[in-house]
Amino acid sequence: MRILLINVPHPSIGSRIPDDHLPPLGLLAIGGPLIDDGHEVRLVDGELKPMTVADLVAAATDFQPDAVLFGHSGSTSGHPVIAAVAAGIAQALPGAFIVYGGVFPTYHWRDILAAEPHVTAIVRGEGEETARRLMAALHAGAPLADVPGIAFRDATGPRATPPAPMIQNLDAYRVGWELIDHAHYSYWGGLRAVVVQFSRGCPHPCTYCGQRGFWSRWRHRDPVLFAKELARLHREQGVKVINFADENPTSSRKAWRAFLEALIAEDVDLVLVGSTRADDIVRDADILHLYRKAGWVRFLLGLENTDAATLALIQKGGGIDTDREAIRLLRRHSILSMATWVVGFEEETDADHWRGLRRLLAHDPDQIQMLYVTPHRWTPYYQLAAGRRVIESDRRRWDYKHQVLATRHMPAWRTLAWVKFTEAVLQLRPKALRRTYLERDARLRHAMRWYAKIGRRVWPHEILGFLRRPPRDTGTTVADMWGPPQDREEYAMAPSPRRPAEAREPA
Repeated sequence: MRILLINVPHPSIGSRIPDDHLPPLGLLAIGGPLIDDGHEVRLVDGELKPMTVADLVAAATDFQPDAVLFGHSGSTSGHPVIAAVAAGIAQALPGAFIVYGGVFPTYHWRDILAAEPHVTAIVRGEGEETARRLMAALHAGAPLADVPGIAFRDATGPRATPPAPMIQNLDAYRVGWELIDHAHYSYWGGLRAVVVQFSRGCPHPCTYCGQRGFWSRWRHRDPVLFAKELARLHREQGVKVINFADENPTSSRKAWRAFLEALIAEDVDLVLVGSTRADDIVRDADILHLYRKAGWVRFLLGLENTDAATLALIQKGGGIDTDREAIRLLRRHSILSMATWVVGFEEETDADHWRGLRRLLAHDPDQIQMLYVTPHRWTPYYQLAAGRRVIESDRRRWDYKHQVLATRHMPAWRTLAWVKFTEAVLQLRPKALRRTYLERDARLRHAMRWYAKIGRRVWPHEILGFLRRPPRDTGTTVADMWGPPQDREEYAMAPSPRRPAEAREPA
């Protein structure tokens, strides 16, 4: 079959403001197994220019594919763009199969299949094996009901097949790196870059997380084979920056240490960036020198909020003292910390924002990323947020960088003012300026200046965007907009996983 993979341009600020673009790992992970099955596969990355809907339809028409596969890491906020492109391609190529995968369609399959008749099938959960089986069935004209892990439409309407088995061996499926020209992708200020996954899933029970149930439970790749792949990308393709897409790559100390030692043995000069939990950093205090030697330059730490009551509400785990200690340990080993802080909880007041700012200053992270709480229908947190009023009905803005929910005690403009004030204080305080412009370590100085450059563009952009199109309370609730909760369907793949705490590997 001729198969076209399409990565649509994402409307989020994070995609449009930076000059760098990263390759679409999810689609490349699907592409590798399909190539190995003998299909002719091509990727069109609409993020690069970015391409318009008409551009993408024209590219698909030129290729004349038998099947068009969509997927996007932006998921919820990317769906309206995918829907428009898919509809255009279906009109131009009525004989092509339209297949859609990712987190959002995994859970919203009923809505999509009911509203978008041109969608042939939806892949639910991780897609490497399911996409192979689905393409084989479509090629042979076999019944789709026999393919586990999909949703499709039959005479009775939208229906889902039984969940696909969770992939146990992540090394059994290769990433289709040959589908991209590595020269087109960069990060960290123009350095050639890729996105990778050492692990999938997270063993922690945070109630707001939209990824936990999608991956079902935490698993990791073979540490040595993974290190060899990164080294090969560096030597053969000139890749310099490795951006980890893992939710929590360090969950197993044993596996993580094995990876660090294997990468050090490869002796390649890489810049590693990604996310982890503060308690894992504290746990690994005695091996953080290996992190640095392997190439780690920055970790994003999901502090989420510095208020103990809020952390308990979302079952974040960890604690304020642990977060502060993790930042201190990273700095001691010349690794930058980026702290995320989520605002927009229903009972927030000015006093809460002021207290949060003071605690962030006490934590002293190198960089800060402010986010707005954004409920997903398939998470336990949705139950708590279902009755809250929506102030942003444009689904393209449900990207964590726009206010979407009203708070009880504060208008939206004041929440924005606190966010912008907090960002300015954290990034313009003397300590941050010294690290940005006077840091002796060239790698850290480059990273701080690059992030400051992006911040100078994003900060006013968000204010102007708010003023041009301020949020508006129409009286609609979250449940009115998105429908009933789906937290009973949170786990997407079979077999039913053990509880997250039990699924965590021993250290």
